[in-house]
Amino acid sequence: MDIQNVADDTFGRYGKVLTGYDLSGFLKEMEHTPLTEEVCYVPSVGALEALPEAENFKNRAFGGLPVQIGCCSGDNHRLNALEYHRCSEINIAVTDMILLLGAQQDIGADGTYDTSWVEAFLVPAGTAVEMYATTLHYAPCTAAGGGFCSVVILPAGTNTPLTFSVTKEGEDRLMMAKNKWLIAHEEAGIEGAFCGLKGENITLG
Repeated sequence: MDIQNVADDTFGRYGKVLTGYDLSGFLKEMEHTPLTEEVCYVPSVGALEALPEAENFKNRAFGGLPVQIGCCSGDNHRLNALEYHRCSEINIAVTDMILLLGAQQDIGADGTYDTSWVEAFLVPAGTAVEMYATTLHYAPCTAAGGGFCSVVILPAGTNTPLTFSVTKEGEDRLMMAKNKWLIAHEEAGIEGAFCGLKGENITLG
């Protein structure tokens, strides 16, 4: 699979590289995060949210809305699923990592999505990227030996457990958590998920 770079013009369909932000505090704090084989996502990490740089992202990137700052790490090589939110998501690459991305506009009326539409983008370590609300994404993939590690910034409450009931019809059947709509590949075996990814469960490396 052709792996592009987030600095390429082709990334503009999905998001943009953020400049003018101080990332040093985030990168230093994440030095304490071990790289494990299993992918681990923590929506909110107090030590990251307490950094002075966190206020800058809240005010400039999210217009002053409350945010949560968490992390995602592991050794991942497969697509497995694609999700979207009703807002942008910011990723700060602590290590080199690869994002597998698609566009919400390409989801079929029946909620399915053909994985042949997916594009891959390398995010170099020390780079912050915004992924737009209509960008389909999931856990990053490992770009080099040892796994990947990233900081994830989203509006507060995103990806936390639902506190209300949803139907299993239409778009509602994709809702897996607050502000999280997900389409899984059947090979991933994600419990309770709508298996609407058709085609190859893309594997890198």
